[in-house]
Amino acid sequence: MATIVLQVPDDSLVSKVKQACKMLMGVASVKVLKPKEHDITKTAGYKEAMDDVKHGRVYHADSVEEMFKQILG
Repeated sequence: MATIVLQVPDDSLVSKVKQACKMLMGVASVKVLKPKEHDITKTAGYKEAMDDVKHGRVYHADSVEEMFKQILG
């Protein structure tokens, strides 16, 4: 079975496009998927960073040069 994805930027047209697709011969189903909100606080990287902050594994540098001195020694 083939799948066709349509992107409709105007939310007010979504229901009309859905109705039109249902009228096409051979269309088995029409689904509308809402874009998911990306919650950065749920990512592994964010959780790891917050764990680093909690356990004091953070560093501060007043300049890029100072940062490189800390990193490279």
